[in-house]
Amino acid sequence: MERYAGNGEMRILYIDDDEALGVLLRKNLTRQGFHVVTALDRQAGMAVLESGNVDAIALDHYLLGETGLDILPAIIAIPDHPPVVYVTGAGEASIAVEALKRGADDYVTKSVSAEFFDVLGTALRQALERARFRRETTAAQEAVHQERDRARLLLREVNHRVANSLSLAASLVRMQASLVTDPEALAALQETQVRIHAIGNVHRHLYAKNQVGVIDIDDYLKSLLDELQSSMRDDARPHTVALSVEATQLPTDKVVALGLVVSELVTNAFKYAYPSGHTGEIRVRLSRRDGRMIELLVEDDGIGIDPQQPAKGTGLGTKILNSMATTVGGTLVYDKDVAGTRARLIFPIPDEIQA
Repeated sequence: MERYAGNGEMRILYIDDDEALGVLLRKNLTRQGFHVVTALDRQAGMAVLESGNVDAIALDHYLLGETGLDILPAIIAIPDHPPVVYVTGAGEASIAVEALKRGADDYVTKSVSAEFFDVLGTALRQALERARFRRETTAAQEAVHQERDRARLLLREVNHRVANSLSLAASLVRMQASLVTDPEALAALQETQVRIHAIGNVHRHLYAKNQVGVIDIDDYLKSLLDELQSSMRDDARPHTVALSVEATQLPTDKVVALGLVVSELVTNAFKYAYPSGHTGEIRVRLSRRDGRMIELLVEDDGIGIDPQQPAKGTGLGTKILNSMATTVGGTLVYDKDVAGTRARLIFPIPDEIQA
C-alpha cells in the first residue's frame, strides 16, 4: 500500500458518525496541508481503506451501533495498515489506553475547539513519521538479513569448495604414495595425507552443519577419529580409539589446530605405542576445566616414550605439535610416571565462546 513519503498532500480518513464535525474537521485540517476523506461508519471507512489511498486514520470512539474499538482490529489486520489516531471524549483515559493496547498509534481528546484540530493535526503528523520510521527500519533490517544470508551462503559454498579441494589434494598424495617404495618417504606421504584430512574435515563440518565461524567439537573429533582409525588400523596395528568429549564449540582456527594435534598424537600412538601385531587402546578425552579452560588428553597403555629422546622420523610431527599448541594458546606436555604415554594439552576457551 502506497504511503505518504514526507512531502506533498497527506491523505487522512476520518471515521465518525457526526457528519457536521466531519465537515468542520475537513475544513480545519485542509488548512494544515491534509486531504481529508470522511466516513460515517465501518462499511464506508473500510471501503475507503480498500482503495489504498489513505496515509493515516483518525478514528472516533462513539459510532452508530458500535465503537471504534470494534473497528480497530479490522484496521490493524490490514497488511501495512495506516497508522491510527484514536479520538475519545474528555475523561475517557481508560478507553484511550485500551485503543493503544489494540494497536492505535496515538489518541487525542475530542472537542470542537481550534485546539482539538491543531492537536489532531500534530498527532497525525507524528503518527505518519513513526510509521515511516518503522517502514524504513524494517526495510533496513530486511536488507541486513538478506546480506547476512547471502554471506552465509557464500561462506558455505567456500567451505564446500575448500573441503573438495583438500580431498583432491589428499587423493593426489595417496596416488603419489602408491608409487613410492622407500619406507620413510611412504610414511611421510601417509602422514601428510592424514594432516590434510584433518583440515578438510573442519570445512566439511562447516558445510554440512551450516555453521559460521564455530564448530561442534564433539561431532568433529568423532568424525576425525573414525577416519583415523579406518586409515591407520591394519594387521600390524589392530588398535582401537576411544573418545570421551564434553560437548562444546570452538572457533574454526582453533579446531584446525586442535585437529592437527589430535591427528599427530593418535597417529604416533598407532605407530609406536604397541609392539607390532599387538592390540591396544588409544584414548582421547576432551573436557572443560573451571569453565574457562579446555583439557585434551591422548593416552595409551603401550611401551611409553621419553620426551627427552630425539623424535623418531623427521621430527616434523613434533614441530607441528608445538606450533599448533601455541596456536590454541597452550603448551603440550607429557605426564610422567604413567603406564604408557599420556600427552596433555590445556588451553583457554576463547572469550567469544565463554560469553
